[in-house]
Amino acid sequence: MKHLYLLFILFSCFTFAQIPANYYDSADGLTGYVLKTELKNITSNGHQARTYDQLYDGNGISGSNGYVDTHSDVSVSSGTIYENDGTVLDFYSENPTGSDPYNFFHNIDNGGNQSAEGDCYNREHLVPQSSFNSAFPMQSDIHHVIPTDCRVNNFRGSLPFGNVASPNFTSLNGSQRGTSAMSGYSGLVFEPIDEFKGDIARALLYFAVRYEDTVDGYTSFDMFNGTEDEVFFPWAIDVLLDWHYNIDPVDQRERDRNNEAYNFQGNANPFVDHPEYADLIWNPNPDTEAPTAPTNLVASNPTDNSIQLNWTAASDNVGVTSYDIYVDGELTTNAVTTSITVNGLSANTAYCFTIKAKDDAGNESVFSNQDCETTTNNGSGTDCTSEDFSNIPNTNNSAYIDRSWTGSNGIWNATEARTDQNINGNAITIDCRNATNGMLTSPTVSGGIGDLTVTTQRVFTGTDGTLDVFVNGNLIGTIAYNDTPQTVTIIDINVQGNVQVVIQDNNSGSARIALDDLAWTCYDVLDVNENEKELFSIYPNPVRTDLTVKLQQNKPTIVEIFDILGKRIVYRKINETTSLNMQSLRNGIYILKITQGINSISKRLLKN
Repeated sequence: MKHLYLLFILFSCFTFAQIPANYYDSADGLTGYVLKTELKNITSNGHQARTYDQLYDGNGISGSNGYVDTHSDVSVSSGTIYENDGTVLDFYSENPTGSDPYNFFHNIDNGGNQSAEGDCYNREHLVPQSSFNSAFPMQSDIHHVIPTDCRVNNFRGSLPFGNVASPNFTSLNGSQRGTSAMSGYSGLVFEPIDEFKGDIARALLYFAVRYEDTVDGYTSFDMFNGTEDEVFFPWAIDVLLDWHYNIDPVDQRERDRNNEAYNFQGNANPFVDHPEYADLIWNPNPDTEAPTAPTNLVASNPTDNSIQLNWTAASDNVGVTSYDIYVDGELTTNAVTTSITVNGLSANTAYCFTIKAKDDAGNESVFSNQDCETTTNNGSGTDCTSEDFSNIPNTNNSAYIDRSWTGSNGIWNATEARTDQNINGNAITIDCRNATNGMLTSPTVSGGIGDLTVTTQRVFTGTDGTLDVFVNGNLIGTIAYNDTPQTVTIIDINVQGNVQVVIQDNNSGSARIALDDLAWTCYDVLDVNENEKELFSIYPNPVRTDLTVKLQQNKPTIVEIFDILGKRIVYRKINETTSLNMQSLRNGIYILKITQGINSISKRLLKN
């Protein structure tokens, strides 16, 4: 039956009406609220109000099956989306990067009682129907009435949409309800996951256009300000435009859904077909003027691993908001003042710096002048300790026993270890195949720790996995191993005083692992931004799969990741130490920005 169902969908895509090519011609050249009114006329003409029940399956409508066509997890013209299993595409339960927590099937689970997520699905009015007294055609307008999980729909209620600061409810796919993170509104808000923020924003913009002549009366919805032209409060339009343009731009899945919605009720959402209309209406005179270039850039005060930069501020018609710092042509970090110390550099190495200014609209200047400086080689940032395992005892080298020996800086110990494997000469091999997994323990070393490097290799047989690295009993990162020797560095550990390092298996594999050339640099106060120490730590960096953001204080925190062109590609709000899946990122260099309140820290993130 599923195969027949999918063939029917495919057939319908080719036989039923599509949005006419000249549908928006009368809006050409218009801006501001004049454009908004014309779009109201366009979307009103041809709109056929459907019954509330027809949303589920389009019963009695020639050429349309309602939600079956508009909200199914099936192939679209650009390829397969999500699981492609024909289930209901629910914004509040879909997991875009993995298995869904649960699924609904069209016309099986709709309605009913709910006590937990997954019990049933029903119809969610993005603009609450209580604001328009359940009147038609608003009540059954498929552009803003969507299928959602009953339980999450109940938790959202009639709340406005926005960015959550502190959640009091989180759905299984990550949608949140909680206190507002936006200036201008202090009540509770509901925030969907990033994948569907644009879909919801464009549905609300559509509603503001389509029902322009009555929307001034729908003020029980806290996003509406009681006008027919602006419609939204400033905080509300700001977040909608951000979601629309920056967080979740239009994709082919949404364009196909818009075509099917047109088949269902005879009108389309103009903000899907023409995303630029939103700015033309609510921001008709956008800031397109770039800041001037920063001048008088000077690189000075080098240490073994840092160089200080100072420059003269750029100017802008509205205002400069930040400066992007390029090291040897690569975007490396960001500053909000006219000075910064660039850390994490190598000793006795020449670096060249340039800077661009940016304004709030995202306009950026041309490059500043270039200035170069060479780091020193005075010993700071050098190895505090290193162990090449050349002194490990060879007695019973093929037996797994506890081994202690005098190495660099004191007595080292390895439990469940043997010594008959080499990587770069002698290595220590720990056994991670049973309940008494082996571990390697360093002596206690003065001087603190900055970055740690070690070479690993899985030997004999077993499966690949990862090892946990502890400093003074605190987990600071993980290192991977497989059957090929690989050298891994955990950077920015930054612990002062006496330190002891322990490396042990975290039960992710069942192997025997050889370790060689373990070393770490001394702690250097010049390497550490004081605000960063107070805010967070991240590991591992470089990252392959999961990036852990460890918060020093459990408080609302925004995590953003930008590519080297400055485009934001990840936006998450967290309230506690969290692991973020980075598998979808391409290999390369990114900028990670962490914000808590008025404090913000940026640093380079490497994905490999």
